[in-house]
Amino acid sequence: MDKWATLAGRMLLAGIFIWSGYGTSSGLPELAKYLGSLGLPFPGLLAPLVLLWELAGGLALLLGFYTRASAMLLGAFCLVTAVLVHYHPQNMEAMINFAKNLALTGGFLFVAAHGGGALSLDHRFKLRWS
Repeated sequence: MDKWATLAGRMLLAGIFIWSGYGTSSGLPELAKYLGSLGLPFPGLLAPLVLLWELAGGLALLLGFYTRASAMLLGAFCLVTAVLVHYHPQNMEAMINFAKNLALTGGFLFVAAHGGGALSLDHRFKLRWS
């Protein structure tokens, strides 16, 4: 049961990033404009990095490839996004997304603490940081 639950958890956590990255891939200019509107520096450089982080991190987590490191990076991404993008106490919808990102961060901390499980590339190839 544990190996299947761990795999399902990784799939569900990874899915949101792979899906978002896929959507981001067709709207990089819009993402850059949005990041610029938030006052973030170098939005034209930051947008492709966000895309790479979403897709590479999501795929790594899905496959269980350097799972602990991937989970820590995705958790950091969620925490930073929560604070810089979603924290608007006067806007309930934004605060729901803030809380969602905090919950995702908690999930990633759990994955980082416990690893990718038996059904992961980490386990299969005995990778470090797994």
